[in-house]
Amino acid sequence: MEKISVLKKILHDAENILIGAGAGLSTAAGYTYSGERFRKHFADFEKTYGFQDMYSGGFYPYATPEEFWGFWCRNIFVNRYDLPPNPTYRKLLEVVRDKNYFVLTTNVDHAFQLNGFDKTRLFYTQGDYGLFQCSVPCHKKTYDNEKIVREMIAAEKNLRVPSELIPRCPKCGEPMTLNLRSDDKFVEDSGWHAAAYRYEKFLKLHAAGDIVFLELGVGGNTPGIIKYPFWKFTAQNPKACYVCINFGEAFVPDPIAAQSLIIDADIARVLESL
Repeated sequence: MEKISVLKKILHDAENILIGAGAGLSTAAGYTYSGERFRKHFADFEKTYGFQDMYSGGFYPYATPEEFWGFWCRNIFVNRYDLPPNPTYRKLLEVVRDKNYFVLTTNVDHAFQLNGFDKTRLFYTQGDYGLFQCSVPCHKKTYDNEKIVREMIAAEKNLRVPSELIPRCPKCGEPMTLNLRSDDKFVEDSGWHAAAYRYEKFLKLHAAGDIVFLELGVGGNTPGIIKYPFWKFTAQNPKACYVCINFGEAFVPDPIAAQSLIIDADIARVLESL
């Protein structure tokens, strides 16, 4: 495939690579929220509540906190703590390992770090399944949740967790919630700000130089975080190259078409071919 040969040369010659990763990358890696994977882990929830994918399960109006956490402890476990090493992410790491790279992602599954990417080169803008925060929030701190999630998984019965395991804020006693950006209550803690600073520093040092903006699986849900900025940075820098790999959603504006490579294909297969 001619485009693959072009992509190989672009990545081989690149001095700096900024990866922008969306949900399509995790989907290509097999971390799907529907279909066989959903039925494997959530068939009992589907039978009881009727939803047919994990995403819908996250928005279901559960009648009690025990039911809410019955779903969410399993969802967190499946998508954060029960992820084996993944060949798609590992192949991406091999491509960029010897480059000056940085990763900007809207994904919250921690798959980059779990597969060996340097945590100081990652910015999870939308949160992390592995963190809780106060639902109010009364303070700007997040808390690792692996221990309590595993306790809830072990104690879950009839799709519910015991009342005594429902997490509450250690400061104000109100319920805890996930550190996921869904409204203006999202907590940007010290770790988030440190990662944001490293991202801004990377841009300041390299966005105007020899750089590849490598967009993987970014859809139209939050284009203002990755897609639109990547287009803007490319338009401002004649030395930049914009690469978009996305099955069914690969396109580029005309003003930067000459600086771009668009591959409408499965990301896992493209990485395999590299």
